[in-house]
Amino acid sequence: MLNASEVAKHDTRESCWVIIEGQVYDVTDFLDEHPGGPSIILRYGGKDATEEYLPVHPPGTIENELPKEKHLGTIDPATLNSATVQTNAAPKNKPSPTDTIPIALCLNLHDLEKAAKKVLSKRGWTYYSSASDDLLSHHGNLSDWNRITFRPRVLRNVKTVSMKCNLLGHQSNLPFFIAPAALARLGHADGELCLARGASRFNIPYGVSTASSVSAEDLAACMQEQAAGGCLWFQLYVKKKESETRALIRRARSLGFKALLITVDTPVVGKREDDDRHKAEEALAAGESTFARLGDNVAPGEDFVLRGPFSSTLNWDDLAWMKDDWGNAGPICLKGIATAEDAKMASDLGFENIYLSNHGGRQLDSVSSSLRTLLEIRKFCPEVFDRCQVFVDGGCRRGSDVLKALCLGATAVGFGRPFMYALSAYGTEGVLKAIQMISDELETTMRLLGVTDLSQLRPHMVNTRELDSLIMTELPDFDAGKAKL
Repeated sequence: MLNASEVAKHDTRESCWVIIEGQVYDVTDFLDEHPGGPSIILRYGGKDATEEYLPVHPPGTIENELPKEKHLGTIDPATLNSATVQTNAAPKNKPSPTDTIPIALCLNLHDLEKAAKKVLSKRGWTYYSSASDDLLSHHGNLSDWNRITFRPRVLRNVKTVSMKCNLLGHQSNLPFFIAPAALARLGHADGELCLARGASRFNIPYGVSTASSVSAEDLAACMQEQAAGGCLWFQLYVKKKESETRALIRRARSLGFKALLITVDTPVVGKREDDDRHKAEEALAAGESTFARLGDNVAPGEDFVLRGPFSSTLNWDDLAWMKDDWGNAGPICLKGIATAEDAKMASDLGFENIYLSNHGGRQLDSVSSSLRTLLEIRKFCPEVFDRCQVFVDGGCRRGSDVLKALCLGATAVGFGRPFMYALSAYGTEGVLKAIQMISDELETTMRLLGVTDLSQLRPHMVNTRELDSLIMTELPDFDAGKAKL
């Protein structure tokens, strides 16, 4: 066993040890490789970093990332003192459990968000709710759904309604899915396991983030244990090193993930000021004058790219080897399409699935909502809908919103933040509640619209005049026969 006073001596860049769940690790050589930068590790140098580490790392991460010789041994608990155990982090500002809203009083997704805000730590709320720059894209995502109105038909027999559909080869009970979102353990100890349970019990897909705080292995095992339904899709962030990206693809394939979502809108990470401000506050509270942004650290031999933790060179040609590595494991879908040109490019190149998204308003600010992109595709290249399944996300908060997107040609709609709020407030029960809410709203809206099956939905069932006036009138670089790079 190691003495805490000895561990405390190793708190510099030259020699940095940390304690995690009673185990001591030498992370000196890993400082510059850490995706979150070295400063957050150095803040806990010589101390217990368990509270900081657990919510954002899948179990076994440090054991797998560090060589065995860097696992120095077990800390002697009798030698621990307040100086070693107490971190320099800012207070978590966790509210009293008595502030929790009873789940029975939550009638819609907005209520679940309010409930989550009451129980989340400042760090968790800031991470989930933040968006880029002036939040114009984030607010646009939310408001654009309200610009479309229904044109219902009456005197129809709507007693029996079916919401079943095929989503990337999976026979889903509902035309929506759990969109990829990272770090669910910031909200609840079970993290993404809550999402997997919900997807299984309602038989809908769940897109697992590369940055999930529960390992892909544990999520795959959870789905097998549930043995009910649903499926897992793997959302891929393309790494700077091709070897690391190939390893992620092979891992997802070996675990039986049913589809690969290749994220194409993150050459750099957007400027999420609320998140950066919170990190700066924590750094100042710890006596630091600067803080590291995601991607600011550069490993030896790498070129510096501001806010570039992922590949900044990803291009259309790279998709070929990703398709080869994925093989026949299931469909591939390009996530992050935001223009008609790129939608047609993907279609022309043979991709049969595209995912319209602006990353929840967390990447480029002032970019159009996926709903506007959907209309843009309808106007300039409607043949894409015949060739591709088209998925959308961003700002959807009602089952009626899902139907608006489906009327305009979308295959299904993803919900991201709402599920993070649901699990933060109530764990698995919250996720189940959220899915049931959306399902009930969908079923009710279908009946009121006068349809009994998703195949009956048509563009003329919605009025899009207000949004039509806000999309492009022409695309100078767009050839009706072929989109240009």
